[in-house]
Amino acid sequence: MPKSKVRKKSVYTPPEGVLPSSAARARAAEPSPRWYAPVMVALMLLGLLWIVVFYVAGDRIAFLTTLGPWNFLVGFGAMVIGLIMSMRWR
Repeated sequence: MPKSKVRKKSVYTPPEGVLPSSAARARAAEPSPRWYAPVMVALMLLGLLWIVVFYVAGDRIAFLTTLGPWNFLVGFGAMVIGLIMSMRWR
């Protein structure tokens, strides 16, 4: 059986103006500031600590009793903000 011919494809080059300029790419790839990672980790740990303290000693701490179920919003809110920060960290 005869062997089929191999077709060579031309290399694709995108049209002008489709790729972002080198200045926009350089600006988008800047690393995060030095304070970003510690704040991100601190928020996640603070949220976790808030919920743990609420479970363990929530009935003995006045302002935690006053907040009631809103303590979950505070704790999970801090953890979610830390998680969102982790997605933008470079």
